[in-house]
Amino acid sequence: MTTSAAGQPLIPQPPATVTALRQAVAQIAPAALPAFARELDQAADQARQGSDLAPLRRFVAQWAVYVHIQRQPHLAQRLRHLEDTATAGDAEQARKAASEIGRILDDAHAAFSSSQR
Repeated sequence: MTTSAAGQPLIPQPPATVTALRQAVAQIAPAALPAFARELDQAADQARQGSDLAPLRRFVAQWAVYVHIQRQPHLAQRLRHLEDTATAGDAEQARKAASEIGRILDDAHAAFSSSQR
């Protein structure tokens, strides 16, 4: 992953399009590209089967949130730490970690939603 200066995001938040998100993932989290491609294929198949774009919209939203977090190394590192704590900590630590994970995800979803207006 590329490093940022003074806690700044590695890249600007890209537009919520498959192409822009793929390019962003390739730049900031190339190891996630196989999952991106696999999930895109699944969403496209579901959209075709149901004649509905909802699976593709969910895919774009999910990956826009992922990019929002991963482009901020300190936030991505905090999320990984919290995920580890949620699985390896005691019940109280897991509850606190899950709560903070929820806040991080809520903030990322809110940023995505506000960019869609």
